[in-house]
Amino acid sequence: MNSWEQRERALSTLAKEIGYTKKPHGDRLRIALAFPNTYWVGMSNLGFQTLYKLFNAEDGIVCERFFLPPKQELAALSAAHAPLLTLESQTPVGDFDVIAFSVSFEWDYVNVLTLLRLAGLPARAADRTTRHPLVVVGGAVTFVNPEPLAPFADVIAAGEGEALVPGFRRAYSAATDRADLLRLLAKERGFYVPSFYEPRYTPDGTLAGYTVHAGVDAPLPVRKAALKTTEAVDPPATSIFTPDTEFGSRLLIEVVRGCANLCRFCWAGYNYLPVRAFPTDRILEIAAAARPHASRVGLVSIALCDHPDIERILARLLEMGYAISPASLRLDDLTEPIVRVLRESGERSITIAPETGSDRLRRVINKTVTNDEILDRADLIFAGGIENLKLYYMIGLPTETDEDLVAIRELTLQMRERMLAHARVRGQVGRIVGSVNPLIPKPGTAYQWIPMEDPAIIERKIKRLRSLTSDIDNVYFNIKSERNSYYQALLSLGDRRVAPVIEIAERNGQNWRAAVADAGIDGDFYIFRDRSRDAFLPWDIIDGGMKAAFFQAEYEKGLREEWTLPPKRAQENAKLLPMV
Repeated sequence: MNSWEQRERALSTLAKEIGYTKKPHGDRLRIALAFPNTYWVGMSNLGFQTLYKLFNAEDGIVCERFFLPPKQELAALSAAHAPLLTLESQTPVGDFDVIAFSVSFEWDYVNVLTLLRLAGLPARAADRTTRHPLVVVGGAVTFVNPEPLAPFADVIAAGEGEALVPGFRRAYSAATDRADLLRLLAKERGFYVPSFYEPRYTPDGTLAGYTVHAGVDAPLPVRKAALKTTEAVDPPATSIFTPDTEFGSRLLIEVVRGCANLCRFCWAGYNYLPVRAFPTDRILEIAAAARPHASRVGLVSIALCDHPDIERILARLLEMGYAISPASLRLDDLTEPIVRVLRESGERSITIAPETGSDRLRRVINKTVTNDEILDRADLIFAGGIENLKLYYMIGLPTETDEDLVAIRELTLQMRERMLAHARVRGQVGRIVGSVNPLIPKPGTAYQWIPMEDPAIIERKIKRLRSLTSDIDNVYFNIKSERNSYYQALLSLGDRRVAPVIEIAERNGQNWRAAVADAGIDGDFYIFRDRSRDAFLPWDIIDGGMKAAFFQAEYEKGLREEWTLPPKRAQENAKLLPMV
């Protein structure tokens, strides 16, 4: 594929879009913003769209997009050695001042390297010079563990875009050259310059800590950048509408950031604290303005019903004529008015996350609902006219037994009974889809020290659960294999020494097994080892705001099968206690 063909494809793509920004370059700071996956996936990512809008809101910045080409185009580009171009002006990516990556998923790490190669840049920061664009890596993965990508980034942006973009602008405006820019960024909250730090390892291979290079003024650890309040900022929302995305021309809008429930396995719950609701009136103003371009609205949140005005928001969106699709709904906040509005808007499915079928195991992981409450909400959902239910379960949880696997079947059967009871009245039966994933202990959670469960045990549990759920009419289970979880865990829990695996996987067509072997990496060391005695964890380089002592206390409470109730739930429980 030559440059002319790329330009034609870019112009065809832009012709279908509403809302993109095109600025003259002039003397502006030029940022090429990449989502390391296809246009189809990337333009459905709200974080990516938000960064694009934030950068272009700055008069002194011009931001243009680029994506991973589809497979056939990717092969043609590689064969032709043609420069990768941006969408808006069809300028070679390598000509920009900054290449910024918004990375949301571990599987996209290899695509970061592919895009750097197509742009004509060396993969490793140490091999680049001042004639190359500055490479900045941000996105959800930097909240969790940036270290596997650290050798490829000049700068890692850890935190929320609304807090990071002003700091980047300040540093760039004041910098006299590339070296000065890196020094100034290191002083801004949320910016981690990997080349300023040297990891130290003990004789047994564990991480002993980091050393800041002599003569460098850089914090250790680097504090995550976050908004204290959302009152003065617009809620992130779709700014470019196009039919060529996973969600079509749908308005995505974030209504609440954070979740107070603190499930012990959930990195997002901890890392997006505190809970902050976006202004109701602004949410509705954005939705009204987008209505000519979108007929559906996707409400983005970890805990949608933590917004104090959620019922008002849903009612107004319904009045605007939107079909409403929420993210996974938290069970303890589902109410009859919310279910009714969703059904009236045309919604036929709701997603909830019981996580397990056992009340005991739910206390272990701090999922603060019971089977009785889950069944009550299922009855509410089906009575409200919702036909289909999607369930998220996990296996490989601490203290899990065969009884807990059987409990998944039993709870699902009981939800099925409620579905069928209401279906008989309507004369139409829906379906229940269960999605099951092995637990990957995530950085920045109460489980960050524990090993992932042995693959042989996980495989037995998968077979057992399949046998338990294979014969249930109108119920379908999708169970993720242990093999994929292994390599995802390696990328999630690894340190800088995992970087060669990513490089080899990018070259060999993502054969992860071969990449690990060729890199000489002991994957089991990262995945199946108890880390409770490690002096330092790779992700400790970023201070996410939660203390290790808190995570340790939460883990121990889990082993005692004790909940840590969120404030709202604790108050409700207190009202039920007898007076003394």
